Amino acid sequence: MYKTMKRITLALIIALCITINSGAQDKIFTMEEAVLGYHLRPESKYLVWQGNLNSYTYIEEKNLVAEDTKGAKKTLLTVDEFNTILGLDLKRFPPYSWLDENTLKISHQGKEHRVNLLDKTLIRTVTFPENVENLTYSAAGKLYACTEDNNLFYINEQGDKFAVTNDKDKNIVNGQTVSREEFGIYGGIFWSPDGKKLAFYRKDESQVETVPLLDITTRTSSVKEIKYPMAGMKSEQISLGIYNIATKQTHFLEVTDFEHDRYLTNITWSPLSDVIYVQALNRGQDHLRLNKYDASTGKFISTLFEEKSDTYIEPEHRLRFLDEKGEQFIYTTDNRDGYLSLYLHDASDGKLIKRLTPVDADVKFVAVDKTGKNLYYLSTEVSPVEEHLFQTNIKTGKTVRLTSGEGWHSISMSKDCSWFIDNYSSLNVPRIIEITDVNKKKTRRIFEAKNPLEQYATGEITLGTVKSDDGYDLYYRLIKPAEFDSTRKYPVLVYVYGGPHSQLVKNNWTASSGLWEMYMAQHGYVVFVMDNHGTNNRGKDFAHAIHRQCGQREMADQIKGIELLKSKPWVDADRIGVHGWSYGGFMTISLITNYPDIYKVAVAGGPVIDWKWYEVMYGERYMDTPDENPEGYSKTSLINKAKDLKGKLLICHGLIDPVVVIEHSLSFIRECVKNGVQVDYFPYPRAEHNVGGRDRIHLMQKITNYFDDYLK
Repeated sequence: MYKTMKRITLALIIALCITINSGAQDKIFTMEEAVLGYHLRPESKYLVWQGNLNSYTYIEEKNLVAEDTKGAKKTLLTVDEFNTILGLDLKRFPPYSWLDENTLKISHQGKEHRVNLLDKTLIRTVTFPENVENLTYSAAGKLYACTEDNNLFYINEQGDKFAVTNDKDKNIVNGQTVSREEFGIYGGIFWSPDGKKLAFYRKDESQVETVPLLDITTRTSSVKEIKYPMAGMKSEQISLGIYNIATKQTHFLEVTDFEHDRYLTNITWSPLSDVIYVQALNRGQDHLRLNKYDASTGKFISTLFEEKSDTYIEPEHRLRFLDEKGEQFIYTTDNRDGYLSLYLHDASDGKLIKRLTPVDADVKFVAVDKTGKNLYYLSTEVSPVEEHLFQTNIKTGKTVRLTSGEGWHSISMSKDCSWFIDNYSSLNVPRIIEITDVNKKKTRRIFEAKNPLEQYATGEITLGTVKSDDGYDLYYRLIKPAEFDSTRKYPVLVYVYGGPHSQLVKNNWTASSGLWEMYMAQHGYVVFVMDNHGTNNRGKDFAHAIHRQCGQREMADQIKGIELLKSKPWVDADRIGVHGWSYGGFMTISLITNYPDIYKVAVAGGPVIDWKWYEVMYGERYMDTPDENPEGYSKTSLINKAKDLKGKLLICHGLIDPVVVIEHSLSFIRECVKNGVQVDYFPYPRAEHNVGGRDRIHLMQKITNYFDDYLK
């Protein structure tokens, strides 16, 4: 068994820090820079492998340039040549992708252009009808699939459109994402590898209740209704259709597992296009079956294996086949050995062959080479705050670490997996991009970013840990005020999210600090952020500790961070504030109402107030239904805590939020009124879940003013 790489010691982690405010660095962020300061992020290079070639392309001085692995460059196409080919007048080279090493694909203003790089000619322009969405291309079939309203269509390269579905009932939705984008679902169209069949989701929302969203742009205001299945209530019903392009017939999979409101996810075609694999999950999200279906008829073939859990199962990763024969596949789960791991299975009967990543760390699939010999994966086994690339021999299990630079790595493998581009940063390194020869283990640096904050007076950022009650290291980042004086006492701003699938603290540039956090440090605050139980990259036990009692384990961890802060002589324990959005808004109000003697000021954005008002897929995974877990819902409900509010609380909420609906915050406000508790409230009339664009400048200024007025 391959052993975990040597971890960075606690002493080293705590000491790992960066001080950016030296020399003539005295500029202060404007609020606009703190919110929209994209120019203050480390510069990067967008590098794309050129089809099957071991050369990569990028834009340089408005031109498309290719560079081979040795660093030799050549211009493939200038923007002037591109304009001549298409009869356009673009000032810069547009976004692009490669269909193969010689064919460039560029989408622009509702059209898709293909350019032959060998003779610099236009191969074809496809014009898409207006109002189409979810456009998906099959290179093998040379066809596009798309949706218009609630129906599914396909389009040939001449631009002709053909209907796949023709449902008149608006409760029936075809070809779109389902399950509110949970379970790794980000689309509803799945082309077969040979391009001859089209699988698609069909969603029946006829039993789902609607939620009103207020539109103030009409003369007398109007209501837009959205389907929103709340925890414990009727949910959508999902099926999967397979449309045959040649016969123009659709067969729906014969799924008999569980009840009608089950989940179907991780749709995976076999490489030969004859079989389709689906993970069927019960509504309770604790029982999963990996099923195999005949792609020509939709008939059930077999269940390859099942998974069960005392907490929940969260399938988010489709199958990965070793080769084009499709005889073996790689399966991802955290439900067997305590960590998100990769397993090799036989595709005929589902038999487990071996665990491919026997490490005590969460891993992510990257690639398998064409021979099916080597697997490449990203892992946090060096440290929970670092992610590195590893190669393991599938047959022998011999594993080597391929990235050496300290920090968080993003990887792009060449098509044959002989090279990879490594884009990474660490606390004191803004960005480095390197290319590495996998076989010779030789690395060449392509790009190194300058410090974009070198002229700004930012404070010292420290990355460290505190111990949880059950012995886990809880990682934090702490920003000291820009002109720190150890003899003074400073107010503290705690920023919190704390929910599943979030990791706010990493050993990357500024430890993932946002510019607004640095802005607050410039203005005299100690800023503290810590990842608690429930967040990712720490294994199943750490993540699942919140099950049926969201907020409770997380708050206990956050208080450990407060104890650390209080031990610092330069922290004013009487001036501690907290801010968060969404799950972080839930955490913010939970903390100020459960610990009124610690937190004096809070700003909560888009907060979950009671999980019974949150959607089925997410809410029932972590809390079960209200009928199954009445004590948990009662204990975590913030309606019950409104009477305990003592400090200053501002709630901000987008009025047309389709994620955390406005019923949450308004219900809390109503409870405060009933109990004579003063609270501040600010709705953003045209904002959805996150207040974006220039409206966000207003939001962050309001949040800043609130802390300045009541905490500073």
